[in-house]
Parts: sequence; C-alpha cells; structure tokens
Amino acid sequence: MMKKTTITALLCLAALAASAQKLSINKATIDVGKTGFCVPVTATFELRNKSTKKLVISDLKTDCGCTTVDGPRTVGAGDRFTISLTYDARLLGHFSKQVAIYSNATNEPVYLKMRGVVLEDVVDYSQRYPYDMGGLLASANNIEFDDVKKGEHPEIEINLMNNTDTEMTPNMLHLPNYLHALAMPEKLEPNRSGKIILTLNSEDVHQYGLTQRSIYLAKKLGERISSETEIPVSVVLLPDMSNFDGINSDQAPRLELSAETLNLDAHHKNGTIILTNNGKSTFKISSLQMFTGGIKVKLPKRELQPGESTKLRVSIIPKQIRKARSKPRILMITNDPNHAKVVITINVE
Repeated sequence: MMKKTTITALLCLAALAASAQKLSINKATIDVGKTGFCVPVTATFELRNKSTKKLVISDLKTDCGCTTVDGPRTVGAGDRFTISLTYDARLLGHFSKQVAIYSNATNEPVYLKMRGVVLEDVVDYSQRYPYDMGGLLASANNIEFDDVKKGEHPEIEINLMNNTDTEMTPNMLHLPNYLHALAMPEKLEPNRSGKIILTLNSEDVHQYGLTQRSIYLAKKLGERISSETEIPVSVVLLPDMSNFDGINSDQAPRLELSAETLNLDAHHKNGTIILTNNGKSTFKISSLQMFTGGIKVKLPKRELQPGESTKLRVSIIPKQIRKARSKPRILMITNDPNHAKVVITINVE
C-alpha cells in the first residue's frame, strides 16, 4: 500500500501543475539582440489567463533596479494580455534580466526573462530592416502580390539581418502550396545580412480576386510560430479578359464610381459609394473582398443593367483597422474589361 505521505506529495504536485496551466505564456524568454550603451531596450511578453476566473496580479518584481516592468493588475477570464520588461542598458556586455509574476493563478511566482547584449557602438538597421522578429531583422512584415495573371511567377525579396550572436538558418513556415521560399545564404552568421526570395506559382491559386494566408519567419527549423514572426501574404489574381465579347466594341459594361476613396474616422464610421453601369451590357461583380478586418460592406446588387445604379455601403471598426498591417481596402473583380480589378481605399483618421 502506498504511504500516506507519498499520496499527499503527489496530490500537491498535481494541484501545482493544474494551477500553472491557468497562466499561459507564449514565450517565457525573449532575446532582444543588440542595443547601444544607455539605449533602453524592451521585451514584450504575450500571456493568457486560461482560468474561468479573473486573474489578479498582486506584484511584478524585477531582479534589479535597472529594469522596469509594465503590465495589468487584473485580467478577465480567458483574456490575453502583455507584460513589458525594459532594461536601461547602462552596462556594456551581455545581460539577462527577469521579472517574477505573483498572482492568484499559481502558488509560486512565474518568471519571464529577457536577454541580449549592450554594445558601445551599434549600427542602426532601423531604416533597411525596420521589423524585429526575435533578433532576426526583416525589411518587410507584410507581402502583397498584386495584379497577377495565371501563368505568371512573380518574386518578392525580404532582406534579413542576423542581429544576434548565434548562427541562424532562416526559413518560412506554413507556406501554402502556391508559394516557394529560398533563403540566401542558407546559414546566416551573426551580424550578417541575407534574404528570402518568395516565388508565387499562380497556377496553384484557385480563385480570382483576393487570396490571403499567413506565413511565419523562423530563425531555425522546428521553431514555434508566434504573432511576432507572422507575415501576412496577399495575392490578387486577375481574370483573363481577352475572350470578353465586347472588349473591342462599345457593347461592354462600363463601371463608374462616385468615389474611389472613403475618409472615415471614429465619429464617421459609415460611408457610401454609388456604382453605375454606363455600358451597353450587363455589369457583374464576381468577387467582393476586404484586404483587412474591421470593414463591413453591404451591396444590394452584384449585377447592373445598362443605366442602373446601386449603393455600396461601408462601415468600419477603427480599433480593428488600426491593428492591420496592410492598408484598408475593398477589392472588386468585375466583367468590365477596363476595370477588371477595382480597389476602393479607406483612409481612417
């Protein structure tokens, strides 16, 4: 028979494990790479309260006075939140700093750690490589293949810089079948630059209009994906209009828009654009899509007879749009040979 003390110990361990699962951490250690002397550097950690009860953080303790921490004190059930740790970088050399989270989610504190190196002189890569993806700096964090026709194979380059002290093998994760990625060079030494070439195989894109996916820039194979390394990819595939019966005559449909841009804000969240068919045959919209979230549209008719009009009503959620990486736009694919692709831009103030 198992001793009572052993049973008690096992029950305590089980309770501790269950408690720890209530606080989920996307990445407990973040390498912030290089920074200059007396140039503060910040690591932002993504967490989630997986409990069904409100999370109460009683204290956030850093391991020295050279770091400051910022984070919420209460978090709703199931909500995501962030904690930021900032080091003042007043000592040269490698550093490792941490913060302890005391809360009602765990019996013991949970630790978050940031590490990096402070150099006397640091090259500013912010112009050429403005996006830091965990120490791997990139020239872009959003990719658009625009006005692509079937059979074309356009390429886009993402320039990279290894801003850490360890070798990397850059690659792309979660590639759809219509994208191919080539890293040059295959291995990226510290402080060296390289690139990833993305090639689109348009034959494998199966729908006209907008196709969107997210891929992830990894520093090595097998790395976990995160929002920090996400790169949204958009493809706009145009239909073949060469066989349109009215392309060389005046019998084709002709679209006229009352405006191609809408200026909206938090106080004026709605706008209207009038679509009119000034041609001599039926105008058709085969695809109506949004490049970003936070946009809602209402279109009573997708087919207009000659001389007929309809109203495209647009509404926005400014908070969602401001988080988007690409410019908020509406895409229409039509049978007007002169306007096979129609883009309506939304400016959010």
